[in-house]
Amino acid sequence: MEQPIRTAVMGVSGRMGQMLVAAVDANPAVVLSGVTERAGHEWIGRDLGECLGGAARGIIVSDDPVEVFANAQAALDFTAPAATVAHAELAAQARAALVVGTTGLSDADIAKLASAARHAPIVRAGNFSLGVNLLTVLTRKVAAALGTDYDIEIMEMHHRHKVDAPSGTALMLGEAAAQGRGVALGDVADRARDGLTGARKPGDIGFVALRGGDVIGEHEVIFAGDGERITLRHAASDRLVFARGAVTAAIWAFAQKPGSYDMLDVLGLAD
Repeated sequence: MEQPIRTAVMGVSGRMGQMLVAAVDANPAVVLSGVTERAGHEWIGRDLGECLGGAARGIIVSDDPVEVFANAQAALDFTAPAATVAHAELAAQARAALVVGTTGLSDADIAKLASAARHAPIVRAGNFSLGVNLLTVLTRKVAAALGTDYDIEIMEMHHRHKVDAPSGTALMLGEAAAQGRGVALGDVADRARDGLTGARKPGDIGFVALRGGDVIGEHEVIFAGDGERITLRHAASDRLVFARGAVTAAIWAFAQKPGSYDMLDVLGLAD
């Protein structure tokens, strides 16, 4: 029997971090090897099990990612852009697989991840659910089939605590729509409307971000033409679906050569 992949969770105290721990614990192909939190956090130096309200499990929450990566073969990172970039560099040094679900990454951040991916397999996705990735494929295909007579609008809603907009998933869907039309998203994205904006520009891909309550994640891609409207929609009701997908990505990435990958690669849906 193969040994389970030693897997670390970065930023363990957050809602997603705790879900990642649960997903690792539930999958026999991986084993939790270490966890981190930012320096000064109240969990630092304490046993993870006790922090989570259970029995001690012999894993101490660390503020030293170097130490954690030294004992890991894979890591799950849903933290913040600056931390993720630093973790990517450590993954490259350790030759460890890295799964990135962090949103709000700049073009410069993504370039640094690509550089790290020359030495380690890195899977980055705006969303790790099977349903959303199927939605991405459908969005690309529908955008390719319909001309610019159909306006594309992407609407997303998340809980009140989300700090970035549009969501990483919305941008992923926008990229898929742009690919379907053979254009660059940066050239056609319309991410803000306020006041007298004038008529909608043909070919633009619009974004709307809603925030409120405890919504986990809802996304719609609307293709609006004259006389008809096509809507593709996904709603998540359990955050664990993202965590399970991230663990699946880590298991897949562990067997890959260094490189930049996404969830479509993991699921075998890439063209």
